[in-house]
Amino acid sequence: MADTPPHRPTEPPEVIYVDDRRVACDGGGALGHPRVFLTIGDRESVECGYCDRMFVLRPGAGTGTGHH
Repeated sequence: MADTPPHRPTEPPEVIYVDDRRVACDGGGALGHPRVFLTIGDRESVECGYCDRMFVLRPGAGTGTGHH
């Protein structure tokens, strides 16, 4: 019988707190993914479909457009 590693629960996605409803995600680092732009809707958060990062709007934020 082959040795199997102990079961490890899946790590939760990274949570990033932001001040604007429009955010960009590239997965971070050299092994990331194509840059995508995400819009935080009514739930005050959005999840990246590539890397599962969760972007959460800080309380009182969200009036900006994401463009400076």
